[in-house]
Amino acid sequence: MNLFPDLKNKYTKETMNAREAQRLAEFIAFGPVIFQTARIMLDRGIMGMLRDSNNGLTITEIAEKANLSIYAVKCLLEASLCIGIVLVDPETDRFRISKTGWFLLNDPAVRVNINFNHDVNYLGWFNLEESLKEGKPAGLKTLGNWSTVYEGLSSLPKHIQDSWFGFDHFYSDNSFDQALEIVFANKPETLLDVGGNTGRWALRCVSHDKDVKVTILDLPQQIGMMKDNIKGHEGEERIDGLGVDLLDETTEMPSDRKFEAVWMSQFLDCFSEDQIVSILRRAAKVMDKDSRLYIMETLWDRQRFETAAMCLTLTSLYFTAIANGNSKMYHSEDMERLVRKAGFEIETIHDHLGQGHSIMVCKLK
Repeated sequence: MNLFPDLKNKYTKETMNAREAQRLAEFIAFGPVIFQTARIMLDRGIMGMLRDSNNGLTITEIAEKANLSIYAVKCLLEASLCIGIVLVDPETDRFRISKTGWFLLNDPAVRVNINFNHDVNYLGWFNLEESLKEGKPAGLKTLGNWSTVYEGLSSLPKHIQDSWFGFDHFYSDNSFDQALEIVFANKPETLLDVGGNTGRWALRCVSHDKDVKVTILDLPQQIGMMKDNIKGHEGEERIDGLGVDLLDETTEMPSDRKFEAVWMSQFLDCFSEDQIVSILRRAAKVMDKDSRLYIMETLWDRQRFETAAMCLTLTSLYFTAIANGNSKMYHSEDMERLVRKAGFEIETIHDHLGQGHSIMVCKLK
């Protein structure tokens, strides 16, 4: 397994002393309550109060502002001290935000991840072991009675739907500007957006290039959401959609034309290895020697920073417990192997786009 140089030492050598390692072990043991403490401190506005105060706040002041009892605030603040998101002045007993607390409050990626894990995943994590053993998303029953989460996205309660799409869009949208330059360097006039979701990428494409026509493939429920989402936007007449279930291996992609560009963004991570090969082989049928396949994924081993790699490998377990039971955030070597098995060769790979995406540009062998 090859890793980027700045990740190698992290994963191949011991970097903590015994006391640090023991603290991390207990941090893991109390992980659920640590998460909920931090989330409540955010949602009740306490972290914001501490950030905005000039000299910190006392327990009484916080209780009054947050409309909580002294007891509740003491429990929250004492736990927050020990997990490292607040600090206290021992002479005045006034609390203030720590550096970690600042990131908790102000880093948009952290807030997206907190909402996603609380609203979408938290209850389902209890079924993770069952999911790993069975290869099925045993935690999905906490959201609804579907075989995959994608079938139920349009039916989720709004706050859960908002957190799911907030997570999905945050990571993809931050890469779109750079991705457009890569995809449209070859000036494609026909683009197949496989797994186009709500049409955000398609809208960016038709706005970026006045000649391109985009066809979106996704589940019928998603195509309905997409059509609602693109209404009234510039270029909507150059976007069409086809509702299909690509898990059904007999389902083919549109065979009435060849596409100059085939786009898959944060799509293949929703499938198992065998399913990926099947989908790519079907994509090959709508391409010719001049077409290009663009696979945009957050490949966990090609990240600049260890924190990003950690977030991605943990997100793999969302796919296990909630999404479908058999997919993950892939290592680049695994994705490259599957691409070649499906009959493609990799022309180039663009790394470090947006929040950590890579784009594999592939052509038929």
